[in-house]
Amino acid sequence: MEPVEPDASAPLRVLLVEDDDADAVLVTEHFADADLTVDLARATSLAQAETLLDGEAEGTPDCILLDLALPDAHGFEGLRRLLHVDGPAVLVLTGRRDESLGADAVGVGAQDYLVKDAVDGPTLARAVRYAVERRRSDRVRRALRDAQLRADENARLERGLLPTPLLDDPAVHILARYEPGTEQTLLGGDFYDVVEGPDGRLHVVIGDVCGHGPDEAALGVSLRIAWRTLVLSGIDPDRVLPTMHELLVSERSHPTLFTTLATATVDETRERLTLRLAGHPPPALVGEGDDTHLLSTERLGVPLGIGAGRTWPPLEVELPPKWALLLYTDGLIEGRQESGEVLWTDGLQALLREVTTGPAPWRDDPGAMLDAVMERVRTLSMARTDDVAAVLLVSDR
Repeated sequence: MEPVEPDASAPLRVLLVEDDDADAVLVTEHFADADLTVDLARATSLAQAETLLDGEAEGTPDCILLDLALPDAHGFEGLRRLLHVDGPAVLVLTGRRDESLGADAVGVGAQDYLVKDAVDGPTLARAVRYAVERRRSDRVRRALRDAQLRADENARLERGLLPTPLLDDPAVHILARYEPGTEQTLLGGDFYDVVEGPDGRLHVVIGDVCGHGPDEAALGVSLRIAWRTLVLSGIDPDRVLPTMHELLVSERSHPTLFTTLATATVDETRERLTLRLAGHPPPALVGEGDDTHLLSTERLGVPLGIGAGRTWPPLEVELPPKWALLLYTDGLIEGRQESGEVLWTDGLQALLREVTTGPAPWRDDPGAMLDAVMERVRTLSMARTDDVAAVLLVSDR
């Protein structure tokens, strides 16, 4: 049941949970004497109160006045059960001999307490108003705290998914862009990394864990860190993806989760590239206009997490002088064009050729070129729900 914020112009909705008829009459008279308009309902037991709360079609009351001495509740049992109801403030009513219980009830979670024998109309009205405002303030603080926790979690995930590249070669420049899906508050499972090994070879990975949410993002972080560790350890390149496949299978939260992934290794001369694709769209070699083309998918393998005992054969690619390589996740190619067709890889190739055609060479400002591609894709589908990650490597050799 969604909590309903009180309207300043409407009467406060109050539920009195009181089994004593005389005390209930006094509360009614106190409200009549007070400068406060209330819509008062009554329950004579905890069970009846819970039934009324469950049956409220217009939302929960603004405040619950709760007698601690109910026939079907002992101690703070009733208070704890009503505190689980999201929305209303809870104001405890006690007798003069039980005043200490009122203070204890506040410690349990009640907004305030009143002693029945020492209350009048103005006192009751003021206590109800204050209790309602405190409850609203508590909800606001909780919402702000939750938002901050989400932001902190997002920052931690972002540091894991989108790390600082390890690169010493001054002739190679890296530009990266990441945009969460428009319906998300957290990063999804897209990740990338760039590492230069001690032998001078340049390694890059980009991947996409299917689905969205913290579990997928955490799995993406694990895979990204595993890839960097494996590459820096000098393991046989043919063992990197099988090892990551085994890690994914053991770490995933659901047996249907899988990951598409592309890895590329550029040799120390920066003249040759080894590409492996695990169900992932192919990178693009970006040139001037029609010189831009997507790499072949003839060695395309299955995504990680599907099947068992798979291998991912490499594709060897000769690189032109002063090359540029664009790797991306499928969020970049799933926007719809004016024709209604999905952009997909052919559309991305056409878009790249269009963006890189012009009197001013795009290599003078590759970041602006990448931003232009992202903007064009963004305008194709304003309701895009998938993340978009893109990494552009530019070599001046």
